[in-house]
Amino acid sequence: MLIIACKTADAQKLDSLYFNLYTDSLKKGTFNYINVDGRFSDGKYLPLTTKELIFTCDAGKFEGNSLYLDTSVKVEKVIVKVSLKSDPAVSRERTIFIKKFEDSSGVKTMEEVMQPKRRKA
Repeated sequence: MLIIACKTADAQKLDSLYFNLYTDSLKKGTFNYINVDGRFSDGKYLPLTTKELIFTCDAGKFEGNSLYLDTSVKVEKVIVKVSLKSDPAVSRERTIFIKKFEDSSGVKTMEEVMQPKRRKA
């Protein structure tokens, strides 16, 4: 009889959630990525997705980690909440403001980028 001794790996427990936003405001009419990191019991931080989290918001709709805000949304801020699927008691909320004014500068066209600058005489 062959006896094999093995030890099961101790899984690291996720103990808290943190928003790690790339911007200070959300844009209407586009998908806004909501980055959430989890802190594990070994001190490591890892990004989380809808595989581990439930995303909710008082305006807009989520597709994965991305929140879509329709251009007709009239509120100036939204409350985003994330909860851990395996333990909904582990959750976090964040109020995020919506951008009020569109960028007026716009993106340069290929011609504008490639055109040499003219020096003033």
